[in-house]
Amino acid sequence: MSTSLAMNEQLRLGFLTAIHLEHRGHVAGLLVTNKYGRPLEFQCTAPVRPNRTQELLYGPTLVPFLLGELLSKTLLERIGVKPHVVLTDRVEMLDSRPHVSLPVACVVDREGAREGERLRIGKLQFVLHAEFGEDFKTFEKLAKELAGDADLLEPLDRVREALQETMKIAA
Repeated sequence: MSTSLAMNEQLRLGFLTAIHLEHRGHVAGLLVTNKYGRPLEFQCTAPVRPNRTQELLYGPTLVPFLLGELLSKTLLERIGVKPHVVLTDRVEMLDSRPHVSLPVACVVDREGAREGERLRIGKLQFVLHAEFGEDFKTFEKLAKELAGDADLLEPLDRVREALQETMKIAA
């Protein structure tokens, strides 16, 4: 993120999360907002439900693959209004970072997220992908740009609610 972009209202934040739907699989959503939290674009995937053979072959790597590579990468490539950074609350989605050119950070939960560089943005602690230490400077600039009391979970709640509503309509 260039300093000029970070220092004006052109800053675009991506909020990426996923939900699991009983009997339908996983669905992911990406909301891009300006720095004030106003929506610029929203995209979601169709539900992806692995078959039994895939469950057996992928084992414990299935959900990280689905969320981190397949769904996240698809959304980040398809979105028209590109965010400068991506924030998520699903640790599996941090695995999208090796597959996209955007910095990705995951909120640290109390149950212990994975190892990696950590920093505070707004009210929350985030962890970055361990292989992309250069992302730290980008998120450090973001932290300075946003208010210290910024609630970065609230847009993720909006994404989950939008996914649930969209899937109700689609059903």
